Amino acid sequence: MELSPEFLEVDGSDDTRYWESVQSVVELADRRGRDAKGVPLLVSLAVQHPEWPVRAAAVRLLAEHHRDDPAAASAIAGGTHDPVDWVAFASLKVITQYRIKAAVPDLIRISGWPSNFAREDFSRKPVGCGAAFTKRALLTIFGTRDPEELRRLEDEYFTDMRARIRTHAARPRRTEDAILIPAGPFLAGTASAQSGPFRMKQDDNPLRAVELPAYYIDRTTVTNARYAQFLEEAGESGVFDHPDQPEDGRNHRPAHAHDPRFNAPEMPQVGIDWYDAWAFANWAGGSLPSELQWEKAARGTDGRTYPWGNTWDPERVNYVERSYGRQVADLDELEALLVTTTHDDRPAHPVLPADSLPAGASPYGVLQMSGNVWELTRTNFYTGDDMDPFFKGRHPMEFMNRKDAFHVLRGGTWTSPLACLTTFYRGKDLITDLHNEVGFRCVYEAE
Repeated sequence: MELSPEFLEVDGSDDTRYWESVQSVVELADRRGRDAKGVPLLVSLAVQHPEWPVRAAAVRLLAEHHRDDPAAASAIAGGTHDPVDWVAFASLKVITQYRIKAAVPDLIRISGWPSNFAREDFSRKPVGCGAAFTKRALLTIFGTRDPEELRRLEDEYFTDMRARIRTHAARPRRTEDAILIPAGPFLAGTASAQSGPFRMKQDDNPLRAVELPAYYIDRTTVTNARYAQFLEEAGESGVFDHPDQPEDGRNHRPAHAHDPRFNAPEMPQVGIDWYDAWAFANWAGGSLPSELQWEKAARGTDGRTYPWGNTWDPERVNYVERSYGRQVADLDELEALLVTTTHDDRPAHPVLPADSLPAGASPYGVLQMSGNVWELTRTNFYTGDDMDPFFKGRHPMEFMNRKDAFHVLRGGTWTSPLACLTTFYRGKDLITDLHNEVGFRCVYEAE
């Protein structure tokens, strides 16, 4: 809600007038915020007020009068991330005082898991006030310092969230156009750097044998037509969403839905982020592929460089020279060409239908594992583990430099040169970015 002028009248002409006017605002907030109708007012003060003493006081009033209200608890938890330390400390103190369990995810973002930092052998750094307040709050809420008991209580606390994440596995598969990838080993990665004008090291994906169980994978990337079915059924329910789904108001609507270059029913769905793709996969009864599942489906078991073999063939793939109709000799020419891209007409036909170029299929018959659009995976680019995002309520600017915010992209796209089109090249992207160069496909458990 918008704050009325009477709550914004803080006199900063000198210290005495400042604190007197702050106290007047706080007393007014206390009078008007005591009953249930006052929750929105106090929440707005805690989040929006330009003066930190008012924000801190609003947090305390929310805890005192309305701590069992979900909106109040959320605002109190959010106060732990206030840029002014005194507001964060006020939040942490009332969370400890009243044992506000709703704040646990926010506290763990700050200090990590209490079952870790409570261990005697855990390597600790000297802490400041915020870390000390946070750790005390977590240990008070859980009521123990025993690491094993803390681990059990943590698991119990997050049971509902984990159950939501697991529900996709029980859903029936919503596609008949999926291909079985048999169980067994395959050659992943590469042993050498690439040569040529776009040469680059590939030491983040070394040559090795990897064993995978059987699974199904979509023959094509998810199309606009198929994604539209998901949007129609999911609506604004949020039932298929990842628990960390940002509250951005898009409700999984793609960013380029009105661009005729990208919105034809048979084209790959683009303009979606990692959370959108996760929700679709959940709806479809599957998941996003790990990068190793993607790589095996793309190259088979013999370690081939491209889905169709080891010899480059530009007729089998949609990449920068096909989409722009020009050859590029090196990185300078590539960048000079890419900066001619416009939002309305260049290039005129960047993306091909998802079932085009069948000659470029992988050994299993999976299409366009090279070029057309990059493909999202569920793998963290830096750790190789499954993505485990924990950024809800935060602006992407707050986490865009965090390693746990980047997933692996595979396959290259319509703006890619040759080097990005191999079966082993690893790209990366921020989980909240919306690109017309990025799509996805799903994998499903083998029955």
